[in-house]
Amino acid sequence: MVNKQLLTAISTLIGYIIGAGILGIPFIIAKAGFLTSLPLLIGLGILMIIVDLCLGEITLRTKGTHQLTGYMGKYLGYKGKFLMMISLIIGIYGSLLAYIIGVGQSLTAIFGGSTLLWSVLFFVIASSIIYGGLDWLKKSENILMLFLLIVFSVIVIVLLFSGHFSISNLTLFQPNNFLFPFGVILFAYLSTGAVPVLHRELKNKKLLKKTIIYGISTTIFVYTLFAFIVVGVMGVNTTQIATIGIGELLGSVGIIFFNLFAILAMTTSFIALGFALKDMFEFDYKFNFNTAWFFTISVPLIFFLTFKTTFTQVLSWVGSITGGLACVLILLAYLKVKKLGNRKPEYTINISKWFVYLIILVYIIGALFEVGLI
Repeated sequence: MVNKQLLTAISTLIGYIIGAGILGIPFIIAKAGFLTSLPLLIGLGILMIIVDLCLGEITLRTKGTHQLTGYMGKYLGYKGKFLMMISLIIGIYGSLLAYIIGVGQSLTAIFGGSTLLWSVLFFVIASSIIYGGLDWLKKSENILMLFLLIVFSVIVIVLLFSGHFSISNLTLFQPNNFLFPFGVILFAYLSTGAVPVLHRELKNKKLLKKTIIYGISTTIFVYTLFAFIVVGVMGVNTTQIATIGIGELLGSVGIIFFNLFAILAMTTSFIALGFALKDMFEFDYKFNFNTAWFFTISVPLIFFLTFKTTFTQVLSWVGSITGGLACVLILLAYLKVKKLGNRKPEYTINISKWFVYLIILVYIIGALFEVGLI
C-alpha cells in the first residue's frame, strides 16, 4: 500500500530542490563535456543525500523546533551560527541576482527589446509583491513542481523525436574541465533548508530517511536525463538558460511556452526567497517592515546594476561558496551531535569522521576552484 505521508514528503522535497537551478545545468555540462560532467552530476547528488541524512539525524537528536542557524548555534556555538547566517543571507542574495538576470533574458527571448529593462521591470513587480505580502505565493511550490514535471516530460518527448538528437554531442571528454560544473550542480541540489521543514511536517519521523533518499535520488535521475536530452540535441549551442535555446529550436510556440515556464520557475523562487529573507530580517533581527523589505530587495539590484555577470556564473558562485559552506557546517555539527544530542533519533547513519572530513575536503576544493585558487 502506498504511504501517502511519504509521498507527500517526497513531493515537498523534490519541489524544494528542482527549481531554477535545473535551467543552468545543461549549459555548464555542454561546456565541460557530458562525459566529463556525468560523474560530478551523480556524485554531488549522492553527497547531498549524505549531507541531508546527517542534517536529518541532527534534527532527530535535538529536542524542540529549530532552523539551520539554530542547530548550528547549538552544536557549533556562536561562530557556527554566524557563519550559517552569512551563508544563508549571501546565498539568497546571489540567488535573487541570478533570477533578475535570468528572467530578463527569458522575457527578451519572447518579446525582444532590452534585457536590462526587462530585468528591472521584473524586479519592480516581484519586489512589489514581496512588499504586498501575498502569502499564497509562498505555498505555490507544489503547483510549480507539477507544472515543471509536465513541461519536463514535454521537453524530453519533443526533443527525443525532434530529429536533432545526436550521440556525438555527448562524447566530449575534457578532464581538465572536471570541476567547471561544480558550483552550478551543487546549487541545483541544495536542499538543506528543506530538512528542518520535513522534520516538522512528518508525523512519523522514521520516514525522514526514506524521504531524503528517494527525493534526492529522483532529482539525480531528472537532472541526468534533462542534461542528456538537452545536450544531446543542442551540443555546444546549449544556452545558459536551457529553455531559451530549446524554444528557439522549436519555433515561436516553443519560445513562448518554454520561456514562460522558466519565468514562472524563477519568479516563484525569487518571491519565496525574498519572503524568507525579509521575514528573517523582520522577526529574527527586529528590523521594522519597511527596513527589512528594503535590505532584502536593494542589495541584489545594486549588484545587478553595478557588476556585469551571467546567470550561470552567479549560480556557480552561490553553489560553490555559500552552498559549500552550509554543507561543511552541517557535517561539522553532525560530528558533535552524537555526544551532545538530547534525544534518541529515529534513524542513525554510521559514517566515520574521516569520511566526513573527506566530504568536507570535496566542498573546500570546489570553493577554491571557484575563486581561482586551483
